[in-house]
Amino acid sequence: MTRKRVVAMLLILSLFSFSAFADVHITLLNTKAEIQAQLEDVAKVFSAESAGITLEIQPVQASESPFQALSTLYASGNAPSLAMMDPADIPLFAEKFLDLRNEKWVKDSTDDFEAVKTKSGAIMAFPLTVEGYGLIYNKAVLAKAGVDPTKIHTTAALEEAFQKIQASGVDALIIAPMDWSLAAHFLGVAYSVTARNQAGLESFIADLKAGRADVSKNKAFVGLLDTFDVMKKYNAGKSDPLAITLDECPALLGRGKVGFYFMGDWAWPALSSFASDQNGFGFIPVPLSNNASDFDNSGIPVGVTKYIGIDKMQNTPEQQAAARAFLDWLVYSKSGQNALVNTCSIIPAFRNIMLSPTTPHPLSESIRAYVAQKNTLFWVSIPAPDHWSKVGASMQKYLAGKIDRRRLYAEINDFWKSTK
Repeated sequence: MTRKRVVAMLLILSLFSFSAFADVHITLLNTKAEIQAQLEDVAKVFSAESAGITLEIQPVQASESPFQALSTLYASGNAPSLAMMDPADIPLFAEKFLDLRNEKWVKDSTDDFEAVKTKSGAIMAFPLTVEGYGLIYNKAVLAKAGVDPTKIHTTAALEEAFQKIQASGVDALIIAPMDWSLAAHFLGVAYSVTARNQAGLESFIADLKAGRADVSKNKAFVGLLDTFDVMKKYNAGKSDPLAITLDECPALLGRGKVGFYFMGDWAWPALSSFASDQNGFGFIPVPLSNNASDFDNSGIPVGVTKYIGIDKMQNTPEQQAAARAFLDWLVYSKSGQNALVNTCSIIPAFRNIMLSPTTPHPLSESIRAYVAQKNTLFWVSIPAPDHWSKVGASMQKYLAGKIDRRRLYAEINDFWKSTK
């Protein structure tokens, strides 16, 4: 039997069984550091059930963006079988990833695939998780301070809430100083409100690159940074804001040492380990103005935030078939669905997965509530691999008081003008 026929048989069998492989080793590049341990557990379950495939989880270094990490691996000839990437990164590796348009899970997905679809209709990646972000609050802290989170719609109302929390003897909030959080997510709110959709984002970015748009004159950017100034003022870590670690933030919120924390629902695995009340948290959108009617599109940014591509350049056909089998396992097997929903605390992007979490996940429930109320924003994935590192560095300087607002605006504008 020829090698091509063997591979074809493996591909067919992989749709119906996870035991059609013999000694195939595959790797998954993980760019969600907060679930590294959970994915390692998932890999053990899959490897045991596949009876022939061994899955290894490769973490990205804290100092690397997903784009940098995968580029380095390709350059060294060690591309992973599967690469978890941000939506904007997928098109940059489209020539290196398999076309997955004919996979069964495409029809079962809730995603429109616009972020990872080529002009020819090829679908370059698997939608891993639906996420959202905003200001996470501790219900017990706010209740003690007499703060109703449903009444916070303006920057002034947010500051009033901060003042009440501080008066109750608790710090108002903690700001995570990571470049990706500040540039990709916090500033992402302003991009989202301005752009509204993918076509709008592309148009806005084109205007920024050409100098036709100026963030200092953009109502959403100005309003968002006005709110950020209030957040800086009440930040529990303001004495040394860049020294705060990602591990400290959920601990402070979970233990009731702060009232708010800007982050996404992916914070739950860490937050839950510190929470005495597993249902005691929720989200509010970041206010953008002192007039709640200034923006007719506001809410929680929600969307598919991570995709998985399969390498076709440096992995063998057998490894590619095994990688396909892993994605099928996630969507269609009971163990795979449990891996997504319970082990990794993920909101799946597939309508056939009806599994409810076995333990409370208040952040996901809060996100689902915003979706049900249609109070969500277009999730922006910035189409520039170095946006979060370069603009993130500018935001860090602003957070630390090393540059003023005028300089921050200039650095953001200059970034886009220099981006091809």
